[in-house]
Amino acid sequence: MDRIRFRPAPGSAVEADVIEAEVRDNRLCELVDGVLVEKAMGFRESILAAALVRLLGDLVIPANLGHVTGADGMMRLFPGLVRIPDAAYISWESIPSGRMPVEPIPDLAPDLAVEVLSASNTPREMRRKLGEYFDAGVRLVWMVDPETQTVAVHTAANDFKLFERSETIDGGSVLPGFVLPLEDLFSELDRVKSQN
Repeated sequence: MDRIRFRPAPGSAVEADVIEAEVRDNRLCELVDGVLVEKAMGFRESILAAALVRLLGDLVIPANLGHVTGADGMMRLFPGLVRIPDAAYISWESIPSGRMPVEPIPDLAPDLAVEVLSASNTPREMRRKLGEYFDAGVRLVWMVDPETQTVAVHTAANDFKLFERSETIDGGSVLPGFVLPLEDLFSELDRVKSQN
């Protein structure tokens, strides 16, 4: 409830309100059932999302496989449903025109969606997001938990494997060649200034 915006009134919001909230208030909001829901992300979550964007981009961009978006990449999964994954990979095959979309909220379902969990994310909310992602055609979802330092790799809404910090995840058939030791990801949270 803390993240629901009451202007416009819940149930009456449209995509133009999503864009206006970003421009006017510098707030990222998802659109769900006519309700603007502020995107939850703290500093630690942002560090992990940025690291994932960088790591995914290191493979995707040189090989020209498609695009990688960050925590402000809005996507229309269905009419009236705008989601903003914390990181995402969209293959060229998933972009109908074969060109980068120019609209602020394109009709796109990423091949890989990444959600970095924040304290305000509820289990019910994340189950709903998983269902929406897979219903829209997303093929792989990573749920990154900074607190437990685990990643749940979902190949369907109810089909996942949990990986610990000491393990390695990969891109599977969605992003062949991508390998990520989770120690490399979660060590971003441990970095300190060097004593030079």
